[in-house]
Amino acid sequence: MRLQKFLSRAGVASRRASEEIIKEGRVKVDGKVVTTLGTRVDTEKEEVQVDGKVISPEEKKVYLLLYKPPGYITSVKDTHGRPTVMDLLPKLKERVYPVGRLDKDTEGLLFLTNDGKLAHRLTHPRYGISKKYFVKIQGLDDPEKLKKLERGITLEEGYKTSPAKIRVLDHDPSGRRAKLEVEIHEGRKRQVRRMFSKIGCGVVKLKRIQFSFLSLKGLKEGSYRFLKEDEVRKLKKEAGL
Repeated sequence: MRLQKFLSRAGVASRRASEEIIKEGRVKVDGKVVTTLGTRVDTEKEEVQVDGKVISPEEKKVYLLLYKPPGYITSVKDTHGRPTVMDLLPKLKERVYPVGRLDKDTEGLLFLTNDGKLAHRLTHPRYGISKKYFVKIQGLDDPEKLKKLERGITLEEGYKTSPAKIRVLDHDPSGRRAKLEVEIHEGRKRQVRRMFSKIGCGVVKLKRIQFSFLSLKGLKEGSYRFLKEDEVRKLKKEAGL
């Protein structure tokens, strides 16, 4: 890679400004001053310094979708030796991490990246990123109780959830069981399970089927895929970036 391009990508300065920095003799490659524009560098083997400071190449941004199976911890590491979602991913040079969490027993769509700015936006309630779940519950004696969740319900710590959108897919009054599609715009710890607990219902199965506009389409349980460039652009647009 040409030296001025490397400096620009690493965030030192614009391409043109980087050329001026080189011509001023402020750049060293493996300890030797380089003033020739267009000099090529191997950033994996050669050390580049500007004004005595070592410049690290900008880490490539990685965006992944994973179909998390139940039984896996949504964490980079687990001190108890339990399997984590990282065990399902390929070995990457970049260190990615989960955006938001799915508890051990919950399955479905999980987004992972090393783009910290985007991750922050996607998890901040201010940006209202949609999360959609398939939920099987038991203990629903009256479907009218679901309206409490649609209005917002106060959790144990005193936090009132934003209104949820709920679509009844199937309801068995005799067994008090139901299958639902639930959409929320927050991501508090075990939020969906706690919401249903507040109306006296137990969650039998919980599966995240959509995150923003991203879905499980084309993914099998335990599999992953990299996002396409247009998907990344659309996701950043939704996050206001």
